[in-house]
Amino acid sequence: MDTLTSLLDVALHLDQHLLFLLDRYGVWLYGILALIVFAETGLVVTPFLPGDSLLFVAGALAATGKIDAAWLCLILIVAAVTGNTVNYWIGRYLGPRVFQWPDSRFFSQRSLQRTQVFYVKHGGKTLVLSRFVPILRTFAPFVAGIGRMAHGRFQVFNIAGALAWVISLTFAGYFFGNISLIKNNISVVVLVIVVLSLIPVAIEFVRQRRAA
Repeated sequence: MDTLTSLLDVALHLDQHLLFLLDRYGVWLYGILALIVFAETGLVVTPFLPGDSLLFVAGALAATGKIDAAWLCLILIVAAVTGNTVNYWIGRYLGPRVFQWPDSRFFSQRSLQRTQVFYVKHGGKTLVLSRFVPILRTFAPFVAGIGRMAHGRFQVFNIAGALAWVISLTFAGYFFGNISLIKNNISVVVLVIVVLSLIPVAIEFVRQRRAA
């Protein structure tokens, strides 16, 4: 049980354990990061995994020279694109019947329906915008699959979103993560990133309330 608890803690707070994992696993850290990004974007049951903060801290780690920034971005972009693609096909296979699924510890109807509303409003752009919004980025490709969005069109937005998300946050960490003020207040910085990511959702929520 203690081992399982430790593994769960590492998975949920991977951004806080990167240096330890690098010291222990070396270049295998790239694979660990890719797996986490793939799971967060590719499986609707794992939206709780770290995303924005993970990219930022990984970028800060790359700035120390311990890992290569170019390889880091390339591997994480591939993981993000692949994750969304798998999620899309799962949604396409399951179809609209998922809206009848009950809520559970690993599935939220509210998140699914909120993403559907966002998708109806913004169309393909949802796949780009949602990359910067926790929870929504997990459900957006799933909803695109349910709605049977053309696969070619899906991939255009999918790749664009992955590039924007990974490069912007990783290099933000690379250039700013090792500044003393930021480095000593990393938890505050991560919180700010999350808050900024939620602004588009908050704006959309207010618009919907006013329209209603």
